[in-house]
Amino acid sequence: MADPSSYRPKPGQIPESPGVYKFRDEHGRVIYVGKAKSLRPRLSSYFQDLANLHPRTRTMVTTAASVEWTMVSTEVEALQLEYSWIKEFDPRFNVKYRDDKSYPSLAVTLNEEFPRVQVMRGPKKKGVRYFGPYGHAWAIRETVDLMLRVFPVRTCSAGVFKRSAQIGRPCLLGYIGKCSAPCVGRVTAEEHRRLAEEFCDFMAGRTGTYLRRLEERMQEAAEEMEYEKAARLRDDIGALRRAMEKNAVVLADATDADLIAIAEDELEAAVQIFHVRGGRVRGQRGWVTDKVEAVDTAGLVEHALQQLYGEEKGDAVPKEVLVPALPEPAEPVAQWLSDRRGSRVDLRIPQRGDKKDLMATVARNAQQALALHKTKRASDLTTRSRALEEIAEALELDSAPLRIECFDISHLQGEDVVASMVVFEDGLARKSEYRRFQIKSFAGQDDVRAMHEVVGRRFRRYLQEKTDTGEWGPAPEGDAAPNGHSVESEESAESGESAEFAAPAGPIDESGRPKRFAYPPQLVVVDGGRPQVAAAQRALDELGIDDVAVCGLAKRLEEVWLPGEEDPVVLPRSSEGLYLLQRVRDEAHRFAITYQRGKRAKSMKAGPLDTVPGLGESRRQALLKHFGSLKRLRAATVEQICEVPGVGRKTAETVAAALAMAAPAAPAVNTATGEIIEDEAASAVSSATRGTDR
Repeated sequence: MADPSSYRPKPGQIPESPGVYKFRDEHGRVIYVGKAKSLRPRLSSYFQDLANLHPRTRTMVTTAASVEWTMVSTEVEALQLEYSWIKEFDPRFNVKYRDDKSYPSLAVTLNEEFPRVQVMRGPKKKGVRYFGPYGHAWAIRETVDLMLRVFPVRTCSAGVFKRSAQIGRPCLLGYIGKCSAPCVGRVTAEEHRRLAEEFCDFMAGRTGTYLRRLEERMQEAAEEMEYEKAARLRDDIGALRRAMEKNAVVLADATDADLIAIAEDELEAAVQIFHVRGGRVRGQRGWVTDKVEAVDTAGLVEHALQQLYGEEKGDAVPKEVLVPALPEPAEPVAQWLSDRRGSRVDLRIPQRGDKKDLMATVARNAQQALALHKTKRASDLTTRSRALEEIAEALELDSAPLRIECFDISHLQGEDVVASMVVFEDGLARKSEYRRFQIKSFAGQDDVRAMHEVVGRRFRRYLQEKTDTGEWGPAPEGDAAPNGHSVESEESAESGESAEFAAPAGPIDESGRPKRFAYPPQLVVVDGGRPQVAAAQRALDELGIDDVAVCGLAKRLEEVWLPGEEDPVVLPRSSEGLYLLQRVRDEAHRFAITYQRGKRAKSMKAGPLDTVPGLGESRRQALLKHFGSLKRLRAATVEQICEVPGVGRKTAETVAAALAMAAPAAPAVNTATGEIIEDEAASAVSSATRGTDR
């Protein structure tokens, strides 16, 4: 535990201007980010008598080893910089909202030639109009099914659309009148886009005008004795009214607003948001957070606003945001929201009327969400804690293994040998820190040797990064660092490996940004028995690492093997510790075999153009698009290949040589009729398929 006085800034060093500050721990990781209207009084408050600090604040300042700050001009800039740093560094002592589910939205892809209505999850895309989010996907599909009668917009995938265009027949929805069938030319692209825009207008709440127009058309049809047309319009009006009833009117003045309510206790807080558009509740979502910092309701509201609108712009930020408590001060937050929307945003607490009643409903939802979360969390925490304690007791560890890493080897008869590393923290999978390896030091099937290589590479990288961060001070390549740790480089093992990793989250470099392998585990689990365990332990011994425990879990009898032991440790079948080790081992196996199968599938689908050095995906697609098929490309001269934009003569010569050496593919056969499909069509289809799969 650090003494805050050891890193307290000297008197007069801290400015009195607005700014944002960062606390770092002894490893340089950013553990807390905050903002202040005046930096001097705010930072000074952290360095008072520890007995006067909130317990969570006391834990933070004793964990920290340094503090730094950045001055800004206004409180709005401080708010924006604080949000950016929290997103970038993911500090452990800042409030972090965990969205309790992935909420679906109704999306209209206006960025396509023929817009499509569909259910979408995940990050928003440019050029797509979103409505929601909704609590359930089936609610979206019910609404869309009712509205397609009036707005027959395309809902099919790109593959179905292309197939229908090729065969000249629409899908089932086109036959039953729930799609205008632009795939076969029943409507033009302009007419179909107009339908999609009317669909968006109706979903945005502009319903009254459209319904009145339909009613007028129905009356005109009846007066002209076109009773079938009038009946269709009557049914269309009924379908739209039923779709509108899915979202009851809650605010009579057609308000566009988001209502945020918070339920909290000493340890956690639940946030519920209702999205109201055109006076109707168009979506709902909720988050739960651990209160890892001393924060009141107003502070939680500010964090929720940052989470909700930090990545939003324009109409995604409503005209009005109703909250249970205003941030202190509220003006910078309101100005920040207005800047993101591009017009004035009212941030206030509802005092009376329908808005106050609806806020009470949102608050009840938040209370229920917190109660449900605590019921699940209590059971989960108890079970996970018991499992970790049982593992520590069975393996005779000094403390519960809060971080467990598991390694597994996968191959197909000695080919495409790969390995996986999965990470469990506090008994839960941390997928952002999963890693995968290609075995490079040898060829063939040798699980023991592969395990030794992978464990060595993982911990050699960890030791190298500790040296790079200066924790042990500079050390020459290959020399021994303190405690006998070797920090030699491993160019042969690591060359080209970074391309196999997803962007990691968790370990931090000297600037506080994420990096790889900086956190050591308390326990390493290997998938295998005594030989694999011995190989992993030997890799650690060679690096001088003696503070990481190793065990192996053999599949045959689910025995736990320890290094140097003749007999395994047998955990009871009902043991929570054994169940956790099985989950860790099975997850490592799944991750490894998925990677291995993906590499094998990729190699099987490779075509002659894939082997051309320096020819990327974009130029491969450009070549196939220009010539129409692999057969025509093979017959083209170097000069003709040079006509493709982006392809120079040297590349054209390389492509021509590669295609000349590659044997032409066998003709495709229609399995239904037995006839041979034309080479050009088959080549084009094959090439398109390969491009799609990758």
